Amino acid sequence: MRCWKTINVKKHYGLSRLFLLSSILMIGVFIISYISFELTKETGQSDAYFALFIATVVLIYPLHKAIHFALLWKYRNRITLVVNRDWALFPLFLLRICEPIPKKRFALSLIAPFFVLNPLFIAGGIMLPAFSHYFTALLAFHSGICLIDFVYVKNLSRSPKASYIEETDHGYEILVPLPD
Repeated sequence: MRCWKTINVKKHYGLSRLFLLSSILMIGVFIISYISFELTKETGQSDAYFALFIATVVLIYPLHKAIHFALLWKYRNRITLVVNRDWALFPLFLLRICEPIPKKRFALSLIAPFFVLNPLFIAGGIMLPAFSHYFTALLAFHSGICLIDFVYVKNLSRSPKASYIEETDHGYEILVPLPD
């Protein structure tokens, strides 16, 4: 296989720009979803179960990564889990792709958390209108986390269909099979 292109979103966009875009997305999603939920309900809001809300906020990121990994379970021997403890209170879980995996499966694993968790938050806001403010915050926070996944998917969408993805120190390499 030969390398078709290397993608390093963090180097291309910069961490500060990605953080800014993610923050803007979070604020926008929160405003739109909060207004939408407020227009459709007639009950007041409750601040009960605030501890459960905080626990859910803390668990969203590991759950997000677990969904990524679940879709790559078939390729678990090609992936290593790295825990980056640069921030003591908030460790980062990184899935390192050591051997090539198909692009379609990788792209599906990138977008899956968005399509699994966000509908749950929307349904929770609809079914429990007294706690819709919690669900809008969870929806916004998770949408912000998903931003970098969608940036990677955008870059992968331009690559050849039968390509593979492998991770190196320089970023994700898009590998294409050599012609026979």
